[in-house]
Amino acid sequence: MLSATRAFTLKFSLPSFAFSTKTCMESPPRSPKANIFNSSCRSPSRKADAKDTGYASITLQEWQGWGTTSPVPAKVLEVVEDFKLLEKANDAQMTFGGSGGKLQGEFKIQEDKKHRATYEALGDSEKKIQFFSARQIACRVLGSRDYLCQKCWLPLEEDCMCSKVKHSSLWPGVRFWLYMHPKDFLRQNNTGKLLWQVFGVQSATLCLFGIPEHEEIMWNAFKLAGKDKVWCLYPNKNAVTMSVYDAFGQGFSADLEHSPTVKNEDKTLNFVLIDGTWSNSAAMFRRLKEQTKSVWGEEDLPCISLVTGASTMHKLRPQPSWDRTCTAAAAIGLLSELQCLPGFNSCGLDKQVEALEDALVVLLEALTARRLRMGRSITRKVRHISNIC
Repeated sequence: MLSATRAFTLKFSLPSFAFSTKTCMESPPRSPKANIFNSSCRSPSRKADAKDTGYASITLQEWQGWGTTSPVPAKVLEVVEDFKLLEKANDAQMTFGGSGGKLQGEFKIQEDKKHRATYEALGDSEKKIQFFSARQIACRVLGSRDYLCQKCWLPLEEDCMCSKVKHSSLWPGVRFWLYMHPKDFLRQNNTGKLLWQVFGVQSATLCLFGIPEHEEIMWNAFKLAGKDKVWCLYPNKNAVTMSVYDAFGQGFSADLEHSPTVKNEDKTLNFVLIDGTWSNSAAMFRRLKEQTKSVWGEEDLPCISLVTGASTMHKLRPQPSWDRTCTAAAAIGLLSELQCLPGFNSCGLDKQVEALEDALVVLLEALTARRLRMGRSITRKVRHISNIC
């Protein structure tokens, strides 16, 4: 029997959202009051030093420092070069600030005109997705440099929580894939980052939506594993979702022979955690299904639902309803339910659950302390639920 503190759910009905790159690119700006949980909305403006020729370059070391294992994406580098050329052409310095390292000032005005024209000129929807994602990520990396800690994505000088997070080795029979929307990349209240902070990037791997280099790495791993070893934690209302017990309660233990240190890639279970707002997750899941059909000839991607319960983060970061949960809590719920099954109860998953729960508490405390220091509310009832993560 799972305790209430370790039972979580993704079991709910989600309305269908048709993917629209236009909607992503042309959504109206939100005031800080409309998104009052975002702790970076009052962060100081950060200027790119035009004399520092290295500022706008993203090195492999810096890129992988943010939690990724891929080379620096080519499209992201193209966007950065466009920024540098625009700086020279308009004699306007890059300035970042606020949520997600957003561009500000005169440079923002000029760049906004340019990127919208570029976007509209792209006739192919796939190119639009890639351009949108690359631009979002380029802005966030440049705008967060020397401001956010690369490990925990919190302000480096004020709120870094890295010293309080304890590392743990994830049982080799499980691998997490954090399929993250670009608007959640480097977001301070994001909980998916905790998985690779605790378990490491080889056990919990970041895959950014719309970034070819990332998606190729993930799907190459899936092809090697086979469809029967790939599962998505997502409430697919158009298909039957299986419980953890139904999926792994019988017939799996004989195939899960891993030593504590040696990983058998052919027998590893790959779990995709969709990391984005509930509205964005529909488009992300649709992209997964399209690629599933391309790889295996059918778009039926096996989905898992979890047992009901509320996340610790729900105290500070509201969800559309109490039965929905954050990314880290979904991972905790999955590991907790697997631990209760006969074929998994000797894998030490309970210790890994504990480590991830502790990290989630550390993040909650860091974000709460930041909000209190800034004189902002930490009570859930005053929040605007249409702008949640």
